[in-house]
Amino acid sequence: MNCGGAYRPTCMATYLLIPGAGGDARYWRFVTPLLEAAGHRAVAVGLPASDPDAGLDAYVAAALEAVGQPDGEVVVVGQSLGGFTAPIVAEQIGASALVFVAAMIPKPGESAGDWWATSGFTEVWGDQEMDVVEHFFHDVPPEVVRVELDRGGPEQGDRVMADPFPLRALPAIPTRGIAAANDRFFPVGFMDRLIRDRLGVEPQHIASGHLPALANPEGLVELLLARP
Repeated sequence: MNCGGAYRPTCMATYLLIPGAGGDARYWRFVTPLLEAAGHRAVAVGLPASDPDAGLDAYVAAALEAVGQPDGEVVVVGQSLGGFTAPIVAEQIGASALVFVAAMIPKPGESAGDWWATSGFTEVWGDQEMDVVEHFFHDVPPEVVRVELDRGGPEQGDRVMADPFPLRALPAIPTRGIAAANDRFFPVGFMDRLIRDRLGVEPQHIASGHLPALANPEGLVELLLARP
């Protein structure tokens, strides 16, 4: 069923929200109620990131189990590392649209472990030392940062990083790339080039750092619901 738009369904759609490293569905907790208030179904996926034996196939299986048998259009959204899982899920469920949000956009045969070099990220990053607050939480509201830090850092197994991206091409469906304008991890200039090179579309921007679902959920939902 096509509800009237490649990017903005005019009837209820399912938004399948795939998180980044750590695989925590809670990342989307401010986004899901906003999508639901707009009349859509929102499914935040929990990935088996802390399982050292979980590969890309297990991540895909977790997303498929979470979404079940959706009725109507499905928009698959992948954040950061979730960019490797999202296209496979979109292909398997016949999604109507795919959205990468500050995401690792894969090429056929490329692993997430290789992506850092093959995408050009390694050159952009240089010799910086990663700092969780400086690079990820710098624009997240302090009360949210406290909750996240009190819970401890997410665990992320390495197995998924070794699995090659299995599709011969990204799904032939409407696809968007959203770059975070204030991202200190995936800088906006780097993401703009990646989106143009790998998706062949113009990037969209959100006023946020690397975690827009925590820093600017209203702005992210506005973009998810808007036509390009």
